[in-house]
Amino acid sequence: MNLVILSPEKEIFSGAVQSVKVPGTTGSFEMLENHAPIVSSLRNGEVRIITSKGEKISFQVDGGFVEMLNNEVSLLVAGVKE
Repeated sequence: MNLVILSPEKEIFSGAVQSVKVPGTTGSFEMLENHAPIVSSLRNGEVRIITSKGEKISFQVDGGFVEMLNNEVSLLVAGVKE
């Protein structure tokens, strides 16, 4: 599946991933390939990515939104602390 993470300043990440774990406002959740379509708000917290090559990446976000549709994940975040 493909992931793009955008902040108002720049593109944070774009590429193929195996999984994405995000800090939803009602609790953290993970999205894998073929996850049901979802739109959710995000609270401040950690986003964890496992790329298609198995590399683990994590960083702190300052809230935002996530959308998953047809194996395309979009994270729109207020800010990032890498």
